[in-house]
Amino acid sequence: MELYEIKNGLDKAHLLIDEYRKSAQIDEKLREIEGLSYQTMQDDFWDDPTKAKKIYDELNDMKKITDEYESLCQSLNSLDETYTLVKETDDQEFQTILESDYQDFEQRMGEFEKILLLSGKYDSANAIVEIHPGAGGTESQDWAEMLYRMYQRYCSSKDFKIEVLDYLDGDVAGIKSVTFLVKGKYAYGHLKAEKGVHRLVRISPFDSSKRRHTSFASIDVIPELDDTIEIDIKPEDLRIDTYRAGGAGGQYVNKTESAVRITHIPTGIVAQCQDEKSQLKNREKCMRVLRSRVLEMEQEKQRAATAQDRKSQVGTGDRSERIRTYNYPQGRVTDHRIGLTLHRLDAVLNGDLDEILDALITAQQSKLLQQVK
Repeated sequence: MELYEIKNGLDKAHLLIDEYRKSAQIDEKLREIEGLSYQTMQDDFWDDPTKAKKIYDELNDMKKITDEYESLCQSLNSLDETYTLVKETDDQEFQTILESDYQDFEQRMGEFEKILLLSGKYDSANAIVEIHPGAGGTESQDWAEMLYRMYQRYCSSKDFKIEVLDYLDGDVAGIKSVTFLVKGKYAYGHLKAEKGVHRLVRISPFDSSKRRHTSFASIDVIPELDDTIEIDIKPEDLRIDTYRAGGAGGQYVNKTESAVRITHIPTGIVAQCQDEKSQLKNREKCMRVLRSRVLEMEQEKQRAATAQDRKSQVGTGDRSERIRTYNYPQGRVTDHRIGLTLHRLDAVLNGDLDEILDALITAQQSKLLQQVK
């Protein structure tokens, strides 16, 4: 490696380090770490083990970022000193050391960037995913089931666990709706960009004339909230209905009113669950979904107040926005937010979403870096 290449790389690294300090909110995190560390030293800290664990997890996640950032700053300063020494002495042994240390530093910078890509407030949380077919009957219901299968396979490849909360079979084929919980570290961070309308173009297997059809399905993705996040939901604002579950679940589920539907009257938000045989368990799951949706609505209102900068290269995240087209005749998938086209439709529908999701996360990080310049 030439000396001027290292110099250019170091100059670029200084700019990136400054950008990372702002985009990763290092100063804010250091203050939060100080505050959370003070809480852990209080006598009553372990009185609520669930809350204590949440605080420790949050503390460790932030320290992972700030510690590595400070270590990278120190390494960059050391590289500057070695570069100056090599330039002044023209010592080949020092240059070999410089090249080796610089390559190691570049690798660490790349790994640090990956950490930052999933450092959003709820990125480490579980994800609640909901799929609804658009207009079009059997065509769209079949498409919704194809998407559900795609996410099942993607989650399996990531060792994420899926817990079905609500499932309604289609009239002829496919599904009318499905809501499921994806459990795993950074599940929401990986899946949040899937929120929106997914479009399918294909020769319909349900059309005897073999005509081309376009189908739509909407995806909603929200983070699952833990019990330490307070949401103001008053009991008197809830309407709770029970009913017999439909679809899979066995005779016991279908013969008892185990399914639960909860409506938050002030917002009109509805959550329902019928997966468990126990009405109590379905009610608990339902409330978890409802709390998450109420928080999401409140956050949407806050974002809408400053909405001018929301329409970016990765879109608004609105469920009404068409975000991706899956084209069977041409064998391609196009994500319209970043203009990415992949000519391997079958692999994507079999759950190979990494290239698309990584590109979306990187685009979002680039947007954040531009905002802090």
